[in-house]
Amino acid sequence: MNITHASFLTVPVSDQDAALRFYTDVLGFEVTADLQMPPGRWLQVAPKGAQTAFTLSGPGMGGFVPGSAQGIMLLTTDVDADCAKLAAAGVEVSGPDELPWGRMAGFQDPDGNGWMLLTEKEGF
Repeated sequence: MNITHASFLTVPVSDQDAALRFYTDVLGFEVTADLQMPPGRWLQVAPKGAQTAFTLSGPGMGGFVPGSAQGIMLLTTDVDADCAKLAAAGVEVSGPDELPWGRMAGFQDPDGNGWMLLTEKEGF
């Protein structure tokens, strides 16, 4: 096998423009693709410098159900600071909690897709 990384993950959303505002304005992601193609808009975002992008799949694109993506893990250097920024933006945050592998918190995007933030402990 010669697999090097995941290219993109699909995040089903009900409104691509609203999702784009959340992912860029709140999470600080960058737009990596925004194209019109049959059957609709191909919209991707990613954290700066990331190898894996997130496709914000709108209605009619692949039959995905908004809010059905769960447990997507994002690594961060400071989970506490990120949780404070999310809370200041009106996002409900669960945690952060101290776990054997690091400090972890959870939140949802406006469609209910579930995300996790993790600051790993040294050695993990």
